[in-house]
Amino acid sequence: MPELESWWMIALPCCQRIVLIGHTIPSMAVTPGRESLSFSGAVLAGGRSRRFGRDKAVTPFRGKPLLEWVLISLRDAEETFIVANRPYPLFELDTYRDLIVTGSSLSGVHTALVKAQNDWVAVAACDLPNLTPAFWQLLASRAGPQQAVMLEHPDGKLEPLAALYHKRALQTVEAKLETGRYSLHELAHSLDTHFVPAEQASMLLGPLGLVNVNRPEDLDETE
Repeated sequence: MPELESWWMIALPCCQRIVLIGHTIPSMAVTPGRESLSFSGAVLAGGRSRRFGRDKAVTPFRGKPLLEWVLISLRDAEETFIVANRPYPLFELDTYRDLIVTGSSLSGVHTALVKAQNDWVAVAACDLPNLTPAFWQLLASRAGPQQAVMLEHPDGKLEPLAALYHKRALQTVEAKLETGRYSLHELAHSLDTHFVPAEQASMLLGPLGLVNVNRPEDLDETE
């Protein structure tokens, strides 16, 4: 397991404290009587990084590859793997190619759902280095009989690549792929999705928590 960085101590709320790797780290309070959610973690690294100019998944950020920070955020997942159309031996994890190749992120979501061992899958883009375990705990705490759990901003924007999907969504995902309708926002509204107000995540992550690294200059803005 990668080393847990102490900067998370700033980002997380002081609801409950746990001790991990020598640090005392705040964690989200768990609803009494509710079992923790078992989920798989899938990091999507299948993009062509055209705006970035090179493979951003392995680009250094705070001393680690961008993708590794996302893996660290998924430390509570029962398994983690990568969905990409190239190998990433650096991370020593199973890497799966898209099962239905479309060049869209929807193909990555589909592959993640098919390959995951758990019914719930945390799907994350590789360019979100400021996610934390508490973020995924927040989404997991909202999981129920729905097909997905994701953030919704006040303007209606969604965060479909930092979301939980259930295998119950597979039939709809495959139907979208078959008809060439690749929009993840459309998918979210086609599924039975529990939308979590994005402000709740901002309280955990701060203003930069959901900033994507799309260009080299974004590395400085994400610090």
